[in-house]
Amino acid sequence: MDDLWHVRPAEPAGVPGWMLLISRRHVGGPAHFDDREAQAFGPALRRFARVLEHVTGALRIYVAAMGESHPHFHMHLVPRYATMPREARGWSAFDLQRAVGAGEVAVDAAEVARVAAAYANALRDAR
Repeated sequence: MDDLWHVRPAEPAGVPGWMLLISRRHVGGPAHFDDREAQAFGPALRRFARVLEHVTGALRIYVAAMGESHPHFHMHLVPRYATMPREARGWSAFDLQRAVGAGEVAVDAAEVARVAAAYANALRDAR
């Protein structure tokens, strides 16, 4: 986290480690970033995704930002594990957040909290 971006766990988390990368400034998306945000975005995204991949042991980190729900930029960082609920891969992984919210899929809240804490600590250590 820095003066441009912050990361927090998604609520609900579709899988442990599901994070949101959020711009500190109220901005609709990359087309509206100022020059400083535009220049910092790639390196910031790389840092946040790499640390998340390391902490979770995920095979990859999916990233997506649609901008339909909130008029403020937030990007989903979703760990894709070897074993996923509903065997979700690709775009279907993003359905897991809705499924958890609807009570159709269970996620271990203690594991979500553990991963979130480990991620926050790893980000502090990676500075």
